Amino acid sequence: MTSNPAWFEQMYGELNLYGVFIPTLLGLMLLAYALNGALRAWMTRAGLYRWIWHPALFNLATYIAVLGMLFSIMHRMQS
Repeated sequence: MTSNPAWFEQMYGELNLYGVFIPTLLGLMLLAYALNGALRAWMTRAGLYRWIWHPALFNLATYIAVLGMLFSIMHRMQS
């Protein structure tokens, strides 16, 4: 029998929004989408998209990075 690491056994709860339970990951995804939109608007105004070969792929990668950062921050706050 193997023992799981401590991070494996921790479970995140749901957000209660007036009786409707919303998964934590959905809330993080919406927050990451909003932050990614702000980052995209800033990069467009700064003219940084001129240096990016594939903007759609770059936007997907930044979304995943922002979502991972938010999940990491949430994990550190709960431990």
